Amino acid sequence: MTTVRLGRTELVVGKQSFGCLPIQRITKEEAVALLRRAYDGGINYFDTARAYSDSEEKVGAAFAGMRDKIVISTKTAAVAAEGMWKDLEESLRTLRTDYIDIYQFHNPAFCPKPGGEDGLYEAALEAKRQGKIRHISITNHRLAVAHEAIDSGLYDTLQFPQELELVDKCRAADMGFIAMKALAGGLIRDGLTAAAFMETQPFVVPIWGVQYGWELDQFLTCVKNPPEMTAECQAVIDRDRKELSGDFCRGCGYCMPCPAGIEINNCARMSLMLRRAPAEGWLTPEWQEKMEKIQSCLHCGACMSKCPYGLNTPRLLEENYRDYQQVLARQG
Repeated sequence: MTTVRLGRTELVVGKQSFGCLPIQRITKEEAVALLRRAYDGGINYFDTARAYSDSEEKVGAAFAGMRDKIVISTKTAAVAAEGMWKDLEESLRTLRTDYIDIYQFHNPAFCPKPGGEDGLYEAALEAKRQGKIRHISITNHRLAVAHEAIDSGLYDTLQFPQELELVDKCRAADMGFIAMKALAGGLIRDGLTAAAFMETQPFVVPIWGVQYGWELDQFLTCVKNPPEMTAECQAVIDRDRKELSGDFCRGCGYCMPCPAGIEINNCARMSLMLRRAPAEGWLTPEWQEKMEKIQSCLHCGACMSKCPYGLNTPRLLEENYRDYQQVLARQG
């Protein structure tokens, strides 16, 4: 199995790691079985967050009594020290542990530093002194914040969508790089090809969002037999890059909730989902009703102000709605 040293943390984790956001959508029994199967198959790094509803609770249930055998990262979206302490204590309780390996500030709009009025970094330092966290880290979707975090020297790892410039910069700073959105929020369907690409990035740990057994099976195969880049893999990657270039919604959901009740993180990328996934599941009466809500858009700009990629979300919604109606018409 390929392993990766996460920079100066000296933590060594498997190249195939488990992103625990999707397990909030399955039952506790299903999640525990999936997580244990992942561990039994060789995966030892699990990434979750306080914001992922009951994800932490499920991770805690799966690994009770075997804490020393896995690496856990979680996140706080708190904007001040008091909220961070509340999140941390809740995470420790639900994860059934007395320490977090990698504790991450969850997509802050700024880079927490010592001396800030928010007090976040000082709180993290105190939590580290108390042994409740081992490494202070950060996740983000904003390039400016990511660069500032690396330049500050304050963080042990960065979690960010794969960006080669940032990977090289983290490597030079001996800072671990954790790749989120390794499957572009579900738009990349070929996990084996994605894993083959990640094998060419020896300092990057991708966290694969896993909800179903068939998804996990792809990456367990890669644990036993690390995939190699082939001409066929490169052709798939070239096609994906062409289709996913420019303005497209990654489905991160930071624009939510919508005042008009629009499920933006799926509706704004419906055209891609119709073409990159089995279309039938997106053409049901339920999804037709959800897409109709686009007609109620208030054009308030709230989604645009929160989009970490700077997308014109109302325009994307309108374009996806028109395309959706055309697809429905062709279906008869």
